[in-house]
Amino acid sequence: MAQSSVLVNQPTVSVNRRRISFTKVNEYAAKTVLVLLAVAAVWSLVDLGFTPSKLFTGFEKSVDFVKRMFPLDFPPVGEIFALTVQTLAYAAAATVLAVIISLPVAFLSAKTTALGETSSLLARGFIVLMRAIPDLVFAIVFFRIFGLGSLPGVLAMGLHSIGMIGKLYADSIEDLDQGPLTSLRSTGAQRYQQVITGVLPQLMPQVVATALHRFDINIRTSVLLGFVGVGGLGLALSEALSTMNYQRGMALALVVLVLCLVIELISGSIRLALLGRQELPKGLQKIFAKRSATKNNHDSHSPQVLSSGRIRVSPRWDSARISRCLSAVLVLLIVVGSWTYVEATPSRVVEGLLNIPNTAGHFFPPSDGGIGETFAEAMLVTVQIGLASTLIGVALAIPIGSLAAQNTSPTPQIAAIFRTLIVIIRALPELILAIVLIVMMGLGPVPGTIALGIGSVGLLGKLVADSLEETDTRVQNATRACGAGEFQIYVASAFRQAMPAFVAHILYQLDHNIRSATLLGIVGAGGVGYYLLEANRVLQFDVVNYIVIIILVTVLVLELISVWIRRTIR
Repeated sequence: MAQSSVLVNQPTVSVNRRRISFTKVNEYAAKTVLVLLAVAAVWSLVDLGFTPSKLFTGFEKSVDFVKRMFPLDFPPVGEIFALTVQTLAYAAAATVLAVIISLPVAFLSAKTTALGETSSLLARGFIVLMRAIPDLVFAIVFFRIFGLGSLPGVLAMGLHSIGMIGKLYADSIEDLDQGPLTSLRSTGAQRYQQVITGVLPQLMPQVVATALHRFDINIRTSVLLGFVGVGGLGLALSEALSTMNYQRGMALALVVLVLCLVIELISGSIRLALLGRQELPKGLQKIFAKRSATKNNHDSHSPQVLSSGRIRVSPRWDSARISRCLSAVLVLLIVVGSWTYVEATPSRVVEGLLNIPNTAGHFFPPSDGGIGETFAEAMLVTVQIGLASTLIGVALAIPIGSLAAQNTSPTPQIAAIFRTLIVIIRALPELILAIVLIVMMGLGPVPGTIALGIGSVGLLGKLVADSLEETDTRVQNATRACGAGEFQIYVASAFRQAMPAFVAHILYQLDHNIRSATLLGIVGAGGVGYYLLEANRVLQFDVVNYIVIIILVTVLVLELISVWIRRTIR
């Protein structure tokens, strides 16, 4: 009998051994690819011409640039206000459009609310596709369909935003408490009733927080799209720099920086309050509602009886409810007001949609214009810029993020200083930094690489700090009790625990930097973006389509590689 049991268990042991062997091989392969990416990043940095002499030459030219920049020439206050409102309206309209589309897509994508595996797979694929196509590519296509104006830019930002918002919404839905949803299913509730009653109330804080975060990003993106004709501060900045009016251009750049910084601080405070991580500043509490979990003034669960003898079945009109209603009205007014700037008249939309077949004929079949090798080399340069800038970002973000984390910074004051530095860097549009560096260092990939590297600190530094603060501090305390120094505690405890998260964040930043490198080519920072813009200017839309396919294939391949590595190394 014992011998029979051994014979029965032998196949199971063999299968388990094969699974363990495959897991180990997969893990080693992922680590090997990571090492190869790191080597490729170092090679890209050298091959692009990133040398100390290049930096020193740029520093010498910066003195002359500063002389030409001052005194700053600000437009009249009324013009600044009008341009700022226009920029905010475009960003708000694009964000609203993205949220409206992302919510149903996220419900179809999340495993807990999807109609089936097919709908989940298709929805996930749509989200990935929207994230892979840069805003600039969308803008070029929509300019051809709908003509000049703000509508193409808003549609471009809105569709590309689905790639981020849809993914975050789907992940949040899967992480929700499934108890209410299960209870509703057991009572026989319809699917729409389950979503409205069991999912949306829990999801609303994440919906608003993610939308605010994307709104910050879309403000910076609208500045970039100003270089291809979208109005607002970006267009005014483009016109000033194209005429070498650096006094006006840098003045507008300063306006953009202050605008991004103010919006970042306000929306960041609201996001943290909604997610329950901190309370709103007192000034904002008068405008925005506190977190939805605000305590009710009545601790008793007994029903409230009105003077008429009836039992109250609706919430009381207390200060919290009034504040929430006023916030909702304010948001509705902002949404309606923002779309009045978009010029999306029904006749224009219908005319553009009817023109799609004719427009598609200009893009197909794709053609390399006889210089396919040039495009391939330019795409390689774009990937090199993405790799090199990510390497620079990692080298800067890890020490800055470590000093910004409360549990690894020497003092709370130092942590606050570096948190503020990260916020300032995140508020600085990479395009403006790239333009300044190009003026100082000349055209080429090096200025774009430095700009993206510095810009990476804004997001990557924050993610590094957050990951370190989420580590188990008991491990650090145990290491400290053994007599280890602070640096030893950091390396052996905090850094080691956060390493899988670091890998995921770095891969995400690499994916972002490669897409951004494509866009920076329009201002002379090297890469395939320059050829994309030139092909669009001379109306060679078949060549535009060919370049878009190259970009899309490259981004999707890197996306698949990064997803595989993140799932393997945890």
